[in-house]
Amino acid sequence: MRIKPRGSQFFQLLADAAANLVTATALLRDLTEAAPPDRDAIAARLHEVEHAGDELTHTIMVELNSTFVTPFDREDIQALAARIDDVLDFLDTAADLAVLYRLEKFPPGTKGMLRVLCRAAELTAEAMPGLAKVGELSPFWIEINALENEADHTYRRMLADLFQPGADALEVLKAKEVVEQFELAADGFEHVADVVQTIAVKES
Repeated sequence: MRIKPRGSQFFQLLADAAANLVTATALLRDLTEAAPPDRDAIAARLHEVEHAGDELTHTIMVELNSTFVTPFDREDIQALAARIDDVLDFLDTAADLAVLYRLEKFPPGTKGMLRVLCRAAELTAEAMPGLAKVGELSPFWIEINALENEADHTYRRMLADLFQPGADALEVLKAKEVVEQFELAADGFEHVADVVQTIAVKES
């Protein structure tokens, strides 16, 4: 395999991967607001975005194996790409489960949770082009951490609302699995931010 002495392509690839998060969270928000018959098409579009994310992750891994000089540690580039891909997977799974389970309605708190996820996606997409000056990204991981705390609080409230006396047990279980994917996505954004902070510490 030819060794290529370059590394700046990783900034663009990671920026492209993060841009997919913005599209995916917006689609998931649209799905939660749509009538059940309209959700299949939205979930299919989100799955296409997730597939595009997989392709980008694969491209990053191939580039890592064929690039002599990388802008920061290889394991950190790999971790960052993998964590972004994880978030996409959680978003795609949430949409898929909502459709497969024929969820009648999403629990209270869904709108707030999707607002958090959309904001986290926007912040992540804005941060990736700044990796060249990673030391200046502390506002990014600070706000992501605050959003994850908000998501945790919202998640607990959503579970409490789901498990009210008299609720249909089957509907509760279906909604709970979807809501858990929301929470995993919020955690995933924090994991992305953690990798960025780790890179900043190493580069300082």
